[in-house]
Amino acid sequence: MCFDTHALVLELQNNGFPKEQAEAIVTLMANLTNANMESTHKELVTKAQQEITLQQIMAHLDSIRKDMVILEKSEFSSLRMENEKIKIELEHVKQQLTDEVKKIRNDTKLDMNLEKSRIMDSFREQEKQLMTSKNEFTELNSDTDRAITETNKKIDTDVASLKTMLESLKLETMRYLAASVFTCLAIALGFYRLWQK
Repeated sequence: MCFDTHALVLELQNNGFPKEQAEAIVTLMANLTNANMESTHKELVTKAQQEITLQQIMAHLDSIRKDMVILEKSEFSSLRMENEKIKIELEHVKQQLTDEVKKIRNDTKLDMNLEKSRIMDSFREQEKQLMTSKNEFTELNSDTDRAITETNKKIDTDVASLKTMLESLKLETMRYLAASVFTCLAIALGFYRLWQK
């Protein structure tokens, strides 16, 4: 980068700098610019160097790209295999869970049916016992009724026979009484007749 140092010195003088000071400032600026340019030139490369570096970078990028493709394929295939294993395991676990649920459901149904059957058998047994008790009670009741009826008949028969006996005793007593009265009258009449004679 080039610039007119004399014009800059004149410009600085016009703005109030003395000549020595203006020249010192311009020299300093020129040195800084040169040093800056040198460091920039050191950092810059030539076109040939740039081409070589670009070729090396491209080769390195191709190598990295190939490695990435290989790595991606191997990782992808291993991921796919791992995914398939997990799918198979999940299917297996799902099947086991389904089987367990079916087994539990069937066991529960069986237990419920057994319990229902047991309750029904118990209910039938209690019903049978109730019917037996009812029949026994009815039989006992009818036996008691029969016994009461027989006892009543016996009592009625005994009362009737006692009444008949009483009636016969009454009649007999009346006969004896009547005979006694007639006998007493006959004796009294006999005495009366004897007395009257």
